[in-house]
Amino acid sequence: MRGRAKGILSALVLSLLAACTAAPPPRPASGPEPRPILRQSAAEAARTASSLRRLDELPLYEMTYHGGYDAEAPLTEQELARRDDAFACSLFLRGSEFGRNFDWDPHPAMVVHARPPGGYASLSISDISYVLGDRQAPDLDDPGDRRRLAHAVLVPFDGMNEKGLAVGLAQTPEVPLPTRTPGRPVVGSARIMRLLLDRAATVEEAVALMRRYDLDFSGGPQVHYLIGDRSGRSVVIEYGDGRLNVIDDRVLTNITMTGASRDTRLADPRYRTLTKGVGTEADALGLLRQVAQPHTRWSVVYDLKAGTARLVPGQRWDRVIELAISSPG
Repeated sequence: MRGRAKGILSALVLSLLAACTAAPPPRPASGPEPRPILRQSAAEAARTASSLRRLDELPLYEMTYHGGYDAEAPLTEQELARRDDAFACSLFLRGSEFGRNFDWDPHPAMVVHARPPGGYASLSISDISYVLGDRQAPDLDDPGDRRRLAHAVLVPFDGMNEKGLAVGLAQTPEVPLPTRTPGRPVVGSARIMRLLLDRAATVEEAVALMRRYDLDFSGGPQVHYLIGDRSGRSVVIEYGDGRLNVIDDRVLTNITMTGASRDTRLADPRYRTLTKGVGTEADALGLLRQVAQPHTRWSVVYDLKAGTARLVPGQRWDRVIELAISSPG
């Protein structure tokens, strides 16, 4: 994911959301923003970003560029400072394994165990910049910071509950949203995931619950969701054509799914890699490693039958943290 955190914080109550995105730069006062010099689709930008690697401590780097560009346009500071759209979250369900890469700016994260009154116990992960503000690290001895951090329970970016339901989100290109329904509750795009983890045991229950709310994407990008349960059932929930769409699929990246043919979906490199991988016996973390990006913040595989998870922070693939829904505290 690329940054938009500061803009979202002002809408925290209604739209505590996270996705894989970039904020567009401000338009100059003199007129419309010039067309970008780099002419890339989202898939091409993601492939370019994923090719970056360090060859030597000089430092010397290597990259394979995918896409077009304007070879005659001057390279200005405005162009260099332009935010890109190389969002790259990747999710899949294979049997009872729910995997996800979360790609965003280098913010701190938190594993959250919750057991709400009258709800299901859950395990989730949150980017805590959404409750800390501009600071990169909390002071755990500060009572104010500790209270702020408690709000991370309301901002799950992915998670699993004790009934074996899992959900995660990723940015999707903006499309017309449904008209608000008078009297229907409105929640943000991360808060709906907290409601699902607390109240839904199956995919069917999750879809029914989502239909009872209108989502508020103000302050950030639109997102779509992969929801799976321990039976192996999974769906993508995506808003498009002015309505909530339910799409049968086991893989989610950042492409529009509504109305897209299988060939169109497979044209996305990460979608294609994961679609092929979920039909194999390959290690689930290994699949996530194949589609990881330079800005992958965490990779996690939830075991929906065992209620456990394997978490890799910051692409340190030799550092696998074992987790369980049961709280250690």
